[in-house]
Amino acid sequence: MSNPLFERIERDITADDVVLFMKGSPVFPQCGFSATVVDLLGKADVSFQSYDVLQDPELREGIKAFSEWPTVPQLYVKGEFVGGCDIIREMAESGELATLFQEKGVKTAA
Repeated sequence: MSNPLFERIERDITADDVVLFMKGSPVFPQCGFSATVVDLLGKADVSFQSYDVLQDPELREGIKAFSEWPTVPQLYVKGEFVGGCDIIREMAESGELATLFQEKGVKTAA
């Protein structure tokens, strides 16, 4: 049985190299965790597509089921789930996030 919401999420995460499901927007994050991930992506100098789960309750619950991850924000790189705020923060601090972007061929804005 197909799930139209999962199909939409699949299209969204493969349409752009870096995709962030978050609360609010990059300009106006609506939670500290989302703001942290936006900041880390900015420091990594990568462009990304974001989706505001607060504007779409179906997406807010659906993304959690899709990834089997209970919280938002959620970061996807080249269609693969990377993690939430704590994981992204740890990866940024260790250099793993920059390495991941490089290995996946994600272009930086520089």
